[in-house]
Amino acid sequence: MDIATRFLQNPLLRPADLQPASDGMEILCLLNPGVFLFEGKIWLLLRVAERPKQIEGKISFPVYNSKGKIEVLSFDMNDPDLDASDPRIINYKKKDYLTTLSHLRLVCSEDGIHFSEPDGYLPIFGKGELETFGIEDCRVATIDGGFSLTFTEVSEFGVGVGLIHTKDWKTFDREGMIFPPHNKDCALFEEKINGKYYALHRPSSPELGGNYIWLAQSPDMIHWGRHKCIATVRRGSWDSARVGAGGAPIRTEKGWLEIYHGANNNHRYCLGALLLDINDPSKVLARSVEPIMEPTETYEQTGFFGNVVFTNGHYVKGDDIFMYYGASDEVICGAKLSISKILSTLKTLVPE
Repeated sequence: MDIATRFLQNPLLRPADLQPASDGMEILCLLNPGVFLFEGKIWLLLRVAERPKQIEGKISFPVYNSKGKIEVLSFDMNDPDLDASDPRIINYKKKDYLTTLSHLRLVCSEDGIHFSEPDGYLPIFGKGELETFGIEDCRVATIDGGFSLTFTEVSEFGVGVGLIHTKDWKTFDREGMIFPPHNKDCALFEEKINGKYYALHRPSSPELGGNYIWLAQSPDMIHWGRHKCIATVRRGSWDSARVGAGGAPIRTEKGWLEIYHGANNNHRYCLGALLLDINDPSKVLARSVEPIMEPTETYEQTGFFGNVVFTNGHYVKGDDIFMYYGASDEVICGAKLSISKILSTLKTLVPE
C-alpha cells in the first residue's frame, strides 16, 4: 500500500547538479536531506558523498587525516587483502573504510521543486577524530528559536550521533557526540514535553537484540537518559531486518506521528509510521502494518544502492506533509503525504 504522491519532477537533484567541494573529487551520491523553512524559502541540507576520480584497476577513497585535510588512500583491486564487494564499505586487512567521504551542503527553493545553492552559505565538513570518515544523514529540528542538527559522525572508532546548533546557518555551535557508537538515525522532537527534550535514536546490538528505534529524554540536548526501546523489527515483514527514525515527529490531534524507515533482509528500504502518545511518547499507540511508501519508481529501484526510499526530513502545511527523500542512495526526490490518510492506515496496538 503506497499512499505517497510523488512529485512529477522527480528526481529533483542528481549528483551532476552540484560541483564537488574538493579538487580532484567527483560526487557519487546525493542522499537523504534534512528539511527546514528559513527566510521564506524551503531548504534542504543534503548529504553529498564524494570520492576521487577512479583509476582502472584500483580503488581510491578519501579520509580526513590528523591535520583535518583530505587524504586519498588507494589499493589494487586484485589485492587479496581487499574486500570491495559492498559499494558502500570496503575492508582492507580486516579494517573497514567508506568508499566515499560525505559532507553536508545547503540548497534552497522558492517552490520546493527547483533548488540551487545560495551564496554565502558554506558546506559543513567533518571535523576532529570522530568525523574522519565524514558526516552523514542530518536531521534538522526547528526548536528554541533556532535549528538543531543531529547527524551521523563516522570514523574508525565507529558510528555515533553529533549535535550542532545554529540560528543563521553561517555560524555553528558544535556540541560533539551526544550518542556514542554504534548509534544513528537520531530525530529530535521540535518541542519540549513536560519540560524535557526528547529524541528518537537507533543503537545497534546485532549479537543480542537488533537495529531498533529507541526513545531518550534530556534536560539540555546533550545529556540523554531514560532510554526505552519503542519499536523493533518484525519477522517476515517489510521491516524485518532494521528500523530507524526519519525526520522530526509531527504533532497531530491523535499523537506524535513519526515516519520511519524499515528494511528487510534483501536491503529493500520502505517507509512506515508510528503513532506515539502526545504526553508520553514512550507509549506506541499504533503502527503501520504495510509500508506507506515503497521503492516502485525506476529512480528508486536502480542507482548506487537500489530499492531504497529513505527520508530524514519534511515540512508540514495543514494536513499535508511535504517530504524529501533519497532514492537508491543516489538522487533526491519529493513526495506529498496526507496526515489523516496515514493515521487511517495505522493499526492500533493493544497494551500488553
